[in-house]
Amino acid sequence: MIEIGKYHFGSIIDGKELPKDGRDEISVFNPYNNEVIGKISCATPEDAAAAVVSAHRVYVKTMRKMPAHKRSEILRKTADLLEIEGDDFAHLLSLEAGKPIKESRVEVARAVQVLRFASEGAKSIYGEMIPLDSAIGGENQIGMSKRVSLGVVAAITPFNFPLNLVLHKVAPAIAAGNTVVLKPAEKTPLSPVLLYRLFEKAGLPKGVINIVMGPGQELAETLVTHPKVKRVTFTGSSAVGWKIQEMAKRKKVTLELGSNAPNIIFEDADLDVAVDAILIGGFTYAGQACVSAQRIYVQEAVYSAFLEKLTKKVKALQTGDPLDETTDMGPMITQEAAERAESWVKEALREGATLSAGGNRKGTMMEPTIVSDVTPDMKVICAEVFAPIVSVMSFGTEEEAVKHANESDFGLQAGVFTADINRAMRMADALETGGVWINEVSVRRYDHIPYGGVKNSGIGKEGVTYAIEEMTDVKFIGIKLY
Repeated sequence: MIEIGKYHFGSIIDGKELPKDGRDEISVFNPYNNEVIGKISCATPEDAAAAVVSAHRVYVKTMRKMPAHKRSEILRKTADLLEIEGDDFAHLLSLEAGKPIKESRVEVARAVQVLRFASEGAKSIYGEMIPLDSAIGGENQIGMSKRVSLGVVAAITPFNFPLNLVLHKVAPAIAAGNTVVLKPAEKTPLSPVLLYRLFEKAGLPKGVINIVMGPGQELAETLVTHPKVKRVTFTGSSAVGWKIQEMAKRKKVTLELGSNAPNIIFEDADLDVAVDAILIGGFTYAGQACVSAQRIYVQEAVYSAFLEKLTKKVKALQTGDPLDETTDMGPMITQEAAERAESWVKEALREGATLSAGGNRKGTMMEPTIVSDVTPDMKVICAEVFAPIVSVMSFGTEEEAVKHANESDFGLQAGVFTADINRAMRMADALETGGVWINEVSVRRYDHIPYGGVKNSGIGKEGVTYAIEEMTDVKFIGIKLY
């Protein structure tokens, strides 16, 4: 049973929790009411280096020799344990991250699914035969490739999905036969530690997962630059992500960064479907997801009707206590984040935008907000808002919609709503994003699809199968027959 409010965690290296005495402490707050729900003792850069050394030792001695069926079994057992304790983890997510309980349950269910995808993926890491006699001189020779593990993976995760985004890094790493040093967000570190305990209970050897907790910069720099770390996987802001790539130098890096996702509604779309999708895409978890629907482009003929329908539904959203079953949207993660969002809305209004819904803030609670009559240079359009704010604009032609959507430094996912399959496929090809959804909102993500952006939205792919590939290397083996 998870005992909320009683936890004081230290970092975990080689299966042992570090002593808490003499270390800086960080309190973990409930963003809804600012109550302390736990504490962590901060690791030092020396601790982070020790975690990498431990992970490398366990990789050499244990993990790279562990058969696929054993890795698969551990991942499956962890999924089963998480499913059993799902209600407790959902409760913790709502306290720790401030997301409504119904959204927390979805995150737990997805986390279970990620573990099961990884369990199957561990048994499906294939190489191939290569016909060497295709080359002159290759007669009587056999060629083959196999995927091999890398070693130590450094995983740095954000606050917004403390279970699922941790597992999108940790589960494929284990499936591929690697070890991990995890640095979770200091705002939401409790659920990753409790998740680690489930891995232990499922039989994962000590030291396969190591956790270092505390403020990001010094710990991240130690992990990213350590010579024993072979891959770095990071989810977070674009500014931090590109700094990590610079520090990583020749290491393999996966960066899942920011976005200001465009969603395009054509005049032949089912407006009710589009409105319901944007309602979810713009305001799930108070818009604190990198693929949240931020820029909404609506064709002129249906612009007014769409805006009216969306405004009515947004105003009906229930905001409040994340543990209340009727709550649709809870707080933002900090008051500072909410104040920034509020200031961007006020700035847009000063520059000529129209407020169609919301716009007010109280503490960490930002109202679900619609801004219309916006221009491309406003922050709510050109930057990543990461808040419950959508901006609605009109467009005339398909070419105009593509131009507006692509006028961004970001390119993670997009949504297109249309009844015309030919137009849908043209848009899918024309939009400069890593993923395009047709008649679905940009925020949609399943845990086995390739997920990752272009431009300032990052490099590499997540999604369990694709992450396993990125966390392995291809080795060639040639045999000459006598």
